[in-house]
Amino acid sequence: MVKVKSLADLQNLKANLQTKVDLREKGDSAERLVQVRVAMATCGIASGAKKVMEFFIDELEKRNIDAVVTQTGCMGYCYAEPTIEVKLPNQDPVVFGYVDSKKADEIIEKYIKNGELVPGIIPVNYETIDNNNQ
Repeated sequence: MVKVKSLADLQNLKANLQTKVDLREKGDSAERLVQVRVAMATCGIASGAKKVMEFFIDELEKRNIDAVVTQTGCMGYCYAEPTIEVKLPNQDPVVFGYVDSKKADEIIEKYIKNGELVPGIIPVNYETIDNNNQ
């Protein structure tokens, strides 16, 4: 049990608990929210993924964008770390590589807010050829 010795301790405890409650509440309706997944495997962390994740958490909140920011393991794009996956409601996810704070800001402003694709997308969607129609 955490001992509260000051008003600052109490405020920190409240903030931590509120974050957990918010995540739990948003988790029930995640498909209706913007979802940002940050690859936090060893290569991602070494490339600055933690700073990118913190940027997304802070900036999405400041800009009043309902979103869930989570971490994930390796996405398989180690050459392009830090990598993130963004899923807008009712759309397929898009993976971006080489994301730093500047690129993250561009992703928020152009892609998340306006639906405009920005450079840095790592191809993950493949078309298949239906052999029966040839």
